[in-house]
Amino acid sequence: MAFRSRREKLRSILSGGTCVHPGSVYDAISIRIAEDLGFPLGMFGGSVASLAVLGDPDVTLITLTELAEQMRRMSRASALPVLVDADHGYGNALNVRRTVQELETAGAAGLTIEDTLLPAAFGETKAQLIPLEEGVGKMKAALDGRSDPSLVIMGRTGAASITSVEDAIRRARAYEATGVDALFFTGIKSRAEVEAIASATRLPIVLGGAPDELNALDYLERQRVRIALQGHAPIAAATQAVYETQKALREGTAPKALKGLSPAELTNRVMREADVKARSAAFLGLKK
Repeated sequence: MAFRSRREKLRSILSGGTCVHPGSVYDAISIRIAEDLGFPLGMFGGSVASLAVLGDPDVTLITLTELAEQMRRMSRASALPVLVDADHGYGNALNVRRTVQELETAGAAGLTIEDTLLPAAFGETKAQLIPLEEGVGKMKAALDGRSDPSLVIMGRTGAASITSVEDAIRRARAYEATGVDALFFTGIKSRAEVEAIASATRLPIVLGGAPDELNALDYLERQRVRIALQGHAPIAAATQAVYETQKALREGTAPKALKGLSPAELTNRVMREADVKARSAAFLGLKK
């Protein structure tokens, strides 16, 4: 399978003894930059997917089709393994199964399915969780939807910040028993909480956003954390850069006087100009 090597790289990260920070990716440009900088893995978050594709906040407005298509564009642009935040799987357990099939076909190296109640229930301002039994059903359906055994499927829970760390552990152990490949936790706030989940579970651990005291990779490695997210600063930086450039142009700044633009060398490298020229020479008879 064309994408198997990417999935095996993600599996190698999970089975290794080190903890890595993934690059935050959301389109062809960002994934190529992450690859060129040497990130071992890309993370395609739900919030950045919504912003990049729709320009909307992370309130479950993006569809599975839109998410998978954006993943497909990145798979074409780069061989970097990508872990996809597949949210709640876009519906019930049968929808989860379909989600796995679509993201596998789109080239994802792995994906997460979470137990948050999405979209938000009518009249509720606080995040809620689905029943544990429903979460277990979703994990089983995700595994059943996988045709390539190298595709990584992670059970994700946000219980630590919604109910309790004890509930997060209870849910994680139930998801672990279904046969998922790793456990993804959000809302973890202290080393004590990390140590509690590490001692109560067996699988590799992935941490979502965490406070500064949880940034020490050597400590995380000892707690079986194999991937630790660092947020999604790249898309925030890109948004600011586009705003400043558009603002300057609107206010009359001449294009040649603009600051902070990508030099030609970087732009050409990101769009793989040398490769395109080589192909043009080989296939179109054009001079390099």
